[in-house]
Amino acid sequence: MDDIDPQLLRVLRAVADGGSITRAAAALGSSQPAVSQLLARAERRLGHTLVLRSGQDGRGGRGATLTDAGRVLADHALHVQAALAAAREDLDAVGGLTRGRVRLAGFPSASSALVPAVLARLASTAPGVTTSYVEVEPPEALDLLRSGEVDVALTFTYVGDEVGSAPDPGLVTRALGRDPLALVTPVGGSGGVRAGDSGAEGTGAVDAGAVGSAVDLASHRDARWIGGCPRCRGHLLASCATAGFTPDIVLETDNAAAVVGLVAAGLGVALLPRLALATTVIPAEVRVDPVDDDLARRVEVVIARGAERVPSVRAALDAVRSAAHLLDGPLPG
Repeated sequence: MDDIDPQLLRVLRAVADGGSITRAAAALGSSQPAVSQLLARAERRLGHTLVLRSGQDGRGGRGATLTDAGRVLADHALHVQAALAAAREDLDAVGGLTRGRVRLAGFPSASSALVPAVLARLASTAPGVTTSYVEVEPPEALDLLRSGEVDVALTFTYVGDEVGSAPDPGLVTRALGRDPLALVTPVGGSGGVRAGDSGAEGTGAVDAGAVGSAVDLASHRDARWIGGCPRCRGHLLASCATAGFTPDIVLETDNAAAVVGLVAAGLGVALLPRLALATTVIPAEVRVDPVDDDLARRVEVVIARGAERVPSVRAALDAVRSAAHLLDGPLPG
């Protein structure tokens, strides 16, 4: 339709993300009056109110929310952006050009294991495609995807993460595989038993059974624990609650090598995913044991709906799928 242009959709998406016209203008590199005028013209042309203005929002701008009509249009912003990128790359291909751009985001343990394989595959199969990568936790990666700042996001979820949250209709999630967790404890050490506890049960010295058998988290109820990123910490708390106790989290870092170093020093115990352990040196002072497979996280790749029509995004998805085998294999240690 001639009365709906891509810039309007981008503006509405920015208003939805920013919560005000001022912040939407800043995100788009425009001025607040210019964005307000564009919206006013669009509302007259379409015959619908698209944005509701409110009072000061306490964050330096006048609050704004989308109407139902505005949300309908904003939901199409990522689709249209993907279609335009696909058209540009298809046109380049007709002219004999092999170029494009794909921007990836991924979580820390993917950076050392999955991402190098993905980028190497892209360099081999699509040498004309320019790639970039940013390391962020899954919630931030999805925010970057929604705002159009990245094209492909590597994320992970745990069982139960979806409870109480509706799927985003603008995003498409594809499973890559499962990443099992392991309990990392000091060999023959206390694992940082809480002061006043006997340590007779649940310390690093407890026999967890034959190598390869799943360790019960409850056997380490008296240990001090090392937490990770907010999502991993939440999963640790939920898993320990299921096992009947609340972990004493005294240290926090999402750096797997740091976690292993802290465990080796006898300062605590931790849950770490196999993907993080795969590229981490495990010293002789550290023991790695599997836990219940139900605690494993799901590794996923997420794109905007319709983005698979963009040749460079298709190439990136192929590269991600080719690297999924790295999720397989035994636990190190």
